[in-house]
Amino acid sequence: MSSIRNSIQLIGNLGGEPEIRELNGGRKFGQVSIATADVFKDDKGEFQQRTQWHNLVAWGPQAEYLEKYLHKGSFIGIRGKLTHRSYESKDGKKTLRTEVVVNEFVPFTSKEKELAF
Repeated sequence: MSSIRNSIQLIGNLGGEPEIRELNGGRKFGQVSIATADVFKDDKGEFQQRTQWHNLVAWGPQAEYLEKYLHKGSFIGIRGKLTHRSYESKDGKKTLRTEVVVNEFVPFTSKEKELAF
């Protein structure tokens, strides 16, 4: 059971180009957002789609993979864990942010995307 503690899996499309930074010591850090879609029937029986955005964070080898292979619009699956952090913005405002720290990227093909929806 310990393998499912704080575990998240998402399938969706990258919402922008990954932002990659190299930190002191050469370790890479990457950030990007992913859009996921929920399809459901409303009260009138009509299909609706709701999109949600999630912030992804990748470190080391995952950041390198993100930089090399993934781009805006890439259809992927991810496995990772949820984290929450707070920071103070430049204007002094406290900001809370929820992120998914990625352990694994799983790229999908266009054909797999058609089957997913």
